[in-house]
Amino acid sequence: MKISELIKKFPEEKDLKAHSRPYFNHSIEFKNIFTPLERAEMLDIAGLNMFFFPSEMVTGCDLLSDSGTTSMTNEQWAALHLGDEAYGSNRGYFLVMKQIRETFGEEFFNDPNSGRPNAFIFHQGRPAEDALFTIVGRLGRDLIIPGNGHFDTTGANIKRNNMQAVNLFSPELTSESSGSHFKGNMDVERFRTLLELSGKKIPLSYLTITNNTGGGQPVSMENISEVSRLSHEYDIPLFFDACRFAENAWFIQQYEKGYRNKEIRMIVKEMFSYVDGFTISFKKDGLVNMGGGLFLKDKGLFMKKYPDIPDALMGYQIDKEGHPTYGGLSGRDIMTLAAGLKISVKEEYLTYRINQVKDFGEELHKHGLPVITPIGGHAVYLDMNKFFADTAMKPEDFGGLAFTAILLAAYGHRAIELGNFSFGHYDKKMQKEMLPEFNFVRFAIPRLRYEKKDLDSVAEAVNILYENRDKIPAVNVTYGRELPMRHFKARFEFRK
Repeated sequence: MKISELIKKFPEEKDLKAHSRPYFNHSIEFKNIFTPLERAEMLDIAGLNMFFFPSEMVTGCDLLSDSGTTSMTNEQWAALHLGDEAYGSNRGYFLVMKQIRETFGEEFFNDPNSGRPNAFIFHQGRPAEDALFTIVGRLGRDLIIPGNGHFDTTGANIKRNNMQAVNLFSPELTSESSGSHFKGNMDVERFRTLLELSGKKIPLSYLTITNNTGGGQPVSMENISEVSRLSHEYDIPLFFDACRFAENAWFIQQYEKGYRNKEIRMIVKEMFSYVDGFTISFKKDGLVNMGGGLFLKDKGLFMKKYPDIPDALMGYQIDKEGHPTYGGLSGRDIMTLAAGLKISVKEEYLTYRINQVKDFGEELHKHGLPVITPIGGHAVYLDMNKFFADTAMKPEDFGGLAFTAILLAAYGHRAIELGNFSFGHYDKKMQKEMLPEFNFVRFAIPRLRYEKKDLDSVAEAVNILYENRDKIPAVNVTYGRELPMRHFKARFEFRK
């Protein structure tokens, strides 16, 4: 009997509970070891602000962000050595142009000699958003940018340009009984109402995939299609905040009817067929440490409606970032991006990546911790209102900040509060905190960086804090309560 016949008598590999990672470790770095007391003393110096705590002292998992924290592949490290640092038209620019076309569609990167600029490279996603909303903000007064959930920096860029960022979260996001895998959707009914009332004030609509503010939840193809249809019905272009486009495509493949047998790269192409442009931080699903961009669909509604904007964007890009062919990036960064985009749509990579996040979230959930379910693609979100529901902690006590400080000091793991402090603001006239819709602590999982044992350690530490949540004190804001983007700047202390 041939072995090919023999192995049919045994359970199939795909049915095993434990699977090998689809990659090998290429290199490792040993951590410096710091004691809880040393971490606590440094946190006091940093004013309990996670952003000011030295990364080398994070002896557990650093889950502050999944942005730019990816462990790059050997293909990317090899590409880095081929970086061309020419000021104009470096080698990597043309490789990225080719890869953008292959990944998102031919119409998103015109030939640079065509006279129709529509692809703008930036050093990360934030300045790409800044460029878009700075130029769009000049179109009129009292403009509105509706979205399924603007992230903090996106909302800040919109507000800075005297526009209003309107979040239209899916009602399923707050429904405990909903089993939807697409809680990141835009609320179509509220969107339709907004279009009817204020359509003339909306220069573009915006879908974030996956929805970072809304629990890292994906957006369905059905919702993308419907939002696109409604936007275009009112002559309004639709854009993606596309930072986690590949992860969103994976969820569509797995959970949306009719997509199970479609390749990820084809699902990505269909997603982007519905939009007129997108901003992106390549520090997420580009699998690089630095990079971003703004891309407009050639002959799409945005370019037709605003024909002067592409040239204005190029002028802005040159003023802020340098020549359009490097856009604030080194030639080395550009080369790693061209390689990273090829890897990010590989199904075996995405399946392992998202299941790693899912396993971590389910480990927390089985201990009764109030995490957003189903688990999203890049992070696990802990609902701090429910976490402290049976304690004396009040919303204005900022329990999420206290939780993250103790988690880091006692157990060496860094997470981030994305809730009452980060997304709220202090109203000077009313002299009170204005609270956001959601109050989360986010555990963002860097790509290709940690293993199951690392994340199990985080889950154990979080569970310990949950069991002792009544011992977690409130915090006072000692600096920065009234500042914009205050969570990046503020200082805190535990209340006695």
